[in-house]
This record gives sequence, C-alpha cells and structure tokens, in this order.
Amino acid sequence: MDHFTLIDGALHCEGVPLERIAREVGTPVYVYSAATLRRHAQVFREGLESAGRVHLAYAIKANPNIGVLRVLADEGYGADVVSGGELSRALAAGMPAADVVFSGVGKTDRELVKGLEAGIGQFNLELEEEGVVLAALAHARGLTAPAVLRVNPDVDAGTHAKISTGKKENKFGVPIDRAPAIFDRLAPLEGLNLRGVAIHIGSQLFDLAPLEAAYRRVGELVAELRARGHTITHVDLGGGLGVPYRTHDEPPSPADYGAMVARATEGWDVELMFEPGRVIAGNAGVLLTEVIWVKPGVVNPYVIVDAAMNDLARPAMYDAWHDFSAVRPSGETMTANIAGPVCETGDTFAMAREIDRVKRGDLGIFRTAGAYGATMASTYNSRALVPEVLVDGDRYTVVADRIAAETILAAERVPDWL
Repeated sequence: MDHFTLIDGALHCEGVPLERIAREVGTPVYVYSAATLRRHAQVFREGLESAGRVHLAYAIKANPNIGVLRVLADEGYGADVVSGGELSRALAAGMPAADVVFSGVGKTDRELVKGLEAGIGQFNLELEEEGVVLAALAHARGLTAPAVLRVNPDVDAGTHAKISTGKKENKFGVPIDRAPAIFDRLAPLEGLNLRGVAIHIGSQLFDLAPLEAAYRRVGELVAELRARGHTITHVDLGGGLGVPYRTHDEPPSPADYGAMVARATEGWDVELMFEPGRVIAGNAGVLLTEVIWVKPGVVNPYVIVDAAMNDLARPAMYDAWHDFSAVRPSGETMTANIAGPVCETGDTFAMAREIDRVKRGDLGIFRTAGAYGATMASTYNSRALVPEVLVDGDRYTVVADRIAAETILAAERVPDWL
C-alpha cells in the first residue's frame, strides 16, 4: 500500500495535489510519502516479531535523502551504510552510531577509521585482509572494532544478474567453506571483536526458498564455529525483499518472510540483523514528470517526457518496469512508447505499453521510484540534478534542491594554459 491516490480526479501524495508540486517546484521531481515510509517500516518490524532479538538497519543506498532518513530514524531504524558519505548522512539524520552497520566490499582505510572514530555498531568484513587491517587500525587507537564476517553461500537468488550477490562468482563475501579457517585466524586479533557472520544473496527477491537455503547453510556454519570455540552472538541476514513494480506482482510479505526467518533460525540464540532498503522506500516515492511531446511513431506514438535516464536509471540499466499513470486520468488509454529527452536510444521507459491517454503538457508519474531513483541520478547531457520533495499529510517541503546545470558548470575550470 502507498499513499498516492486519486482525489477529485487528480493524483495526490497524501493530502497534497501532485499538480501543486509540479507548479511550485517544477518537473521532473521525486515525491516521497512520509506516511508510506512509516507504514512500511512498521510492517517490516511487525513481520519479524516471531524471530526473536532483531536489529533493523535501513539500507541507505536505496534512498539516502536525509529527510527520508530522519523519518526512519524516528521509527527506530539504524543504518546500513556502504561508504563514508553514507555514514555521514546517517549521523546527520540522527541515527545513532551504535546502530550503524558498515557493509561494502571496498572500504578504504580512511572509511574504516571514520567508522571507528564514530563508534559504529558493526563492520561487515568482506575478506580476511580487511579484518587484519581493521584490527590494526582499531588497536592503534585503543579501540575494539565489533565485526562479523560476510560469507558467500553460493546460492542463486533468482534475481537480476546485476543485483545478485550470493553466487560464488560474485565479488561479495568469503566462500562459506573457507569461513571457519578465516574466523580462526581473525578472532584472536587484538582490536577486533569478531562476533558473528553476515549474508546477503541479492535484491528484489520474490522467492523465499533461496533465502531459506542460504540461512540454513549459515546455521550450519554458526554451529561449526561454536564447536571450534568461537562465541557467536550476532548473525546479519541482510535484506533484499522484493516490491511490486507491476500491479500484478506479488512479492512475499514481511510476515511471510518473518515466519521463514523464525523457522530457519530456530535455536540459534543470536541477535538477528536485517538491512531492508527497497521494501521500505520503493513504493513510498514517485517520479513526477511532464509530457513534452506526443510524437507520431511508425508503430506506436512516443510520449516524450521531461524526465530522463539520468533522473531514473533503472529502466536503462536493468530493463526495469515502472508503472506510468496520468496525474489527471481521463479514463481513456493509449498504446505508446515512453521516452525521455536524453540523446540515447536507451533513454526509454516503456515500449508498446498501454497507458493513460496523455497529451502535451499533461503530468504523469513513474510509480515505485522511491528506491534506487534519485540516489542513482546524474547530470548526463548537462541536465539539472533532479530535486526531491517529502510530503507529510497536507504539507510538503523540498528536501533536495534542483541543482542547475549552470551551478555545476560554475564548479569547473578551464586550465590557465588554454
């Protein structure tokens, strides 16, 4: 469920007409619903009530806007970060450092030190050498770094190849069969509190079976590590639950997921850690756009909108689907292609799709754009960086300004020898 609904014939975000936002902020623009963010955060938490002790850390990469983060901080969520910049955002939004998990396969020494000095709650180690370096950096500062070892279970999540992370050929984690020996070598290091293991096999998951298989492999690993004398208090189960991009999509609910987690982890006696991202933010946002032209085509017309692949990269990058709706639908439909103004054939959002009939000057939205939307935006073709708006009830505010191409140009220099 989201809070983008028709009121008096026009789409609103909660109590705010999208036409008003387009008029006052301009298009293209991302619009987020605070009520939807809160509801999704609460439903995910409730789904895990049967799983025992849990820690929830929102995956900031899905949507790092600090307005969004503040809403989730108020819901008691910590942060899963994958860069020093994301750590800064989490802290700026009021998320306690102790509730921050630092993931990512390429943490620099500077980022590790930043996490240590901030006092974050956990580092997820991606390779043995990272553990050695982290231990040395912590020990030199008189600190002890809480950490877990990320393992790769070689389980195919059945998702898009570019967001699959749990197969042996993926770059993430250490092979699960090598984990015990690595754990033996890292656990005694001064400066390191190696307290458990982590796993994450992919994103936009619709089938719980691969997750359950991976979790059961982790359970076997936990038992083996304990048999070798290690104290295991935390297991990080990652994130990755899918969201409905199409109206007929039926991803597993947080309640279904929670029931599976409780079944698969029974008897582990650990704190379970989760990093939901898309499932929290995806349906909480839309990309609001204006139709520039309806261009006749050989087979179907092209609806040319002012949003482009630099604003929403997922269709060009993943062939991803985003439902398109008119802000003021007439009840009539048309079969059309939807494309942006960027000079790339790949700047296409849909082909031969039945959509609400629109004409030049009409407003439309790409739905389920709250995750991996603005965070992946660029200024390709010297276009402005897309702004973001947060709605809460009958009020809204711009939570990220439109950064004009001229502003970006002003930060560039021509060498004085030219």
